[in-house]
Amino acid sequence: MSLVVLLKGVNVGGHRSFRPSDLAKGLKRFDVVSIGAAGTFIVRSRVGRTEIRAEIERRLPFHADVVICRGSEILGLVSRDPFADGTPEPDIIRFVSVMLRRRTVTAHLPLTLPAEGDWCVQVLGAQDRFIWGLHRREMRAISYLGRLEKAVGAPLTTRGWNTFLAIGRLLEL
Repeated sequence: MSLVVLLKGVNVGGHRSFRPSDLAKGLKRFDVVSIGAAGTFIVRSRVGRTEIRAEIERRLPFHADVVICRGSEILGLVSRDPFADGTPEPDIIRFVSVMLRRRTVTAHLPLTLPAEGDWCVQVLGAQDRFIWGLHRREMRAISYLGRLEKAVGAPLTTRGWNTFLAIGRLLEL
């Protein structure tokens, strides 16, 4: 089964910028496909996590946390579709955060940030290493997604639900 690699905190606001397509080309022997600009990759060849992590870290021009999931984990999440009960309003984004290391979520869910006033981030659920929810399409959402790490007790990297759907489609090919 394929591996899915998610880099944390790259190509955000001009910091730690690189071209994911160039990295994928450099990893051609592992049959790597780049998805979008946020540092999301599918590794289609049989390779161990340690080897692909080392290759990615060697080729990046900076340090980045590298999260590696089995493709079957992503397919399981996509098939369960935690957002099946509807499409949000246009200013609401569905997201999935992935814990860098498996941990038990320490926050009581659902969780709303901020706790008072208009919400910016709503965490709807969690299973295994995945946490999913909604955030408003506004700049302060990034700050609240950062606070989510502290609330759940684990470092996270976040992608839009549409990215997970795209990964699922490519894994099924």
